[in-house]
Amino acid sequence: MGLYPARSMERAMKFQEVILRAMSRQITWTQAAEILGMSDRNMRRYRNRLEKGGYDGLMDRRTQRPSPKRVPMAEAEAVLRLYREQYFDFNVRHFHEKLRHEHSISLSYTWVKNALQEAGLVGRAKKRGRHHKRRPRRPLPGMMLHIDGSTHAWLGSEHEQFDLVTVMDDATSEIYYACFVDQESTESVMAALRSVVESQGVFCSLYSDRASHFVFTPAGATRPDRSVRTQVGRALEQLGIELIHANSPQARGRCERSYGTLQGRLPQELRLAGIHTIEQANAFLGTYLPQHNEQFTVPASETGTAFVPYAGGELDKVFSKHHERVIGHDNTVTFAKVKLQIERQTFRFSMAKCRVLISEQLDGTIAVYYGPNLLGRYDAAGRPLICSASKSTRAA
Repeated sequence: MGLYPARSMERAMKFQEVILRAMSRQITWTQAAEILGMSDRNMRRYRNRLEKGGYDGLMDRRTQRPSPKRVPMAEAEAVLRLYREQYFDFNVRHFHEKLRHEHSISLSYTWVKNALQEAGLVGRAKKRGRHHKRRPRRPLPGMMLHIDGSTHAWLGSEHEQFDLVTVMDDATSEIYYACFVDQESTESVMAALRSVVESQGVFCSLYSDRASHFVFTPAGATRPDRSVRTQVGRALEQLGIELIHANSPQARGRCERSYGTLQGRLPQELRLAGIHTIEQANAFLGTYLPQHNEQFTVPASETGTAFVPYAGGELDKVFSKHHERVIGHDNTVTFAKVKLQIERQTFRFSMAKCRVLISEQLDGTIAVYYGPNLLGRYDAAGRPLICSASKSTRAA
């Protein structure tokens, strides 16, 4: 009896719940009989009735005819066995879709959910908290995009947690970009934004949380200091994109619900595909994301788009970390403990004492700009990648 709940809990357990636990093989039929306080012989009678008349209702005692809603016991056991052995980490909605598409089992979602809950295979949802008013979607794609990173054990609980960075449209919930990274950062956010600008165009506004790579919040302060620009804020300002930060997770409910869907489906799909590394997971996103968007994208309330094709200068320069430096008398500039030698330029005899812009780019290279002029490009060790003396260019 040590395996069973306390006596008071045994009395409170429903007959149907105990039967479902026995059907899902969490307990034996003999243990079910002991929990319900009946003999093995009587339990066998109930089991025979289930096998003959079905799980739900067995016989309608008022009309003495079989219930039209009954589910055969073999089918009920098959559902519970599939969830226990193959889909144990799926949420109910995802599991119900797999039953229909992969196993041709057309039971209703409500029946499957109730059966799994009463068998103790899934928990019951908690009651909702305070009431929040729903914010209407933007009418056109490109008017507002959501960006965030979700930390989760995407490859299963036995692996370390890492982040999934996504960019989603507020009007349609379409995900334009998704990538697994070790940790959300300025670089990963800039890579996401650049990809969207290249593929979709320039959008109107970006909705984000108050992470340090979006806004600067002084120590001890409760509100961000908008007079201090972050690298991401500067890049968005160059493109004319408004940055909107949320003051609470509830304000970003649409994005949070999207991550809830991804966390409830993507790890299970990765497990079924036999994926164990971030590199493999990112490759898998190429096939998973179109299917996800096809299922969860909603039509915009108005026709058209707010995206504008990008026609400006180099995106490499826009989406990079900017630092100001002054060139020394020997025409070198120091950045990250590395000396960058500036070659002789055609438009100026010496660059000594000139204030220049160091562009730390996403691919790890370093570019030095004097106004619109590219003075040189270097690798992380400070070695020149181009001959700036003969190929000095102007950034558009």
